[in-house]
Amino acid sequence: MKELSVDAVVENIETVTDFVNEQLEAYDCPMKAQVQIDVAIDELFGNIVHYAYHPEVGPATVRVEVTEDPLAVIITFIDNGVPYDPLKTADPDITLSAEERQIGGLGIYIVKKSMDEITYEYKDGRNILRIKKEL
Repeated sequence: MKELSVDAVVENIETVTDFVNEQLEAYDCPMKAQVQIDVAIDELFGNIVHYAYHPEVGPATVRVEVTEDPLAVIITFIDNGVPYDPLKTADPDITLSAEERQIGGLGIYIVKKSMDEITYEYKDGRNILRIKKEL
């Protein structure tokens, strides 16, 4: 398991993405899975940046674990911000046009559809969101 702790600021989304991708390179991660993971990082870390501590800045930790059978990556996002379970967000009605849809919710919807597993818990004053993608 590898771990990175950074300030939850927009500028660190790229740092987190690079950190995760560095771990994935060792496992010849398929490009499609890597792109899906990169989108998930952008959405999930972005949510921490914009909602966990806003308007203040606080710490965020990202853990990367790789399991062998089946080969999969588990990425855990941890922050001490305001409790927030993005999985409780109602899925957007994607049958509506962009103009008719409510604002928000599309990013987490994409994450839910592209990852093999996603879980959330609030424990010991921390938001813990875990995504799993089979490689």
